[in-house]
Amino acid sequence: MKIYRLLTEDDTSAFCHKVSEALSKGWELYGSPAMSFDAARGVMRCAQAVTKEIEAPYSPEMKLGQQ
Repeated sequence: MKIYRLLTEDDTSAFCHKVSEALSKGWELYGSPAMSFDAARGVMRCAQAVTKEIEAPYSPEMKLGQQ
């Protein structure tokens, strides 16, 4: 079964590290990254979707980041 996550973070190296960590755990990039300006905070935000094939059945209670 394929599971999906959307990784988000301010446009800093923390975002790159979050995506790199997911890739190192077997997640694969899904689509292109996106950026948007958060006017309330005055910062750019990044997002990247990732997917991963797992053996377990899906459950809404599963912690996706721990898969």
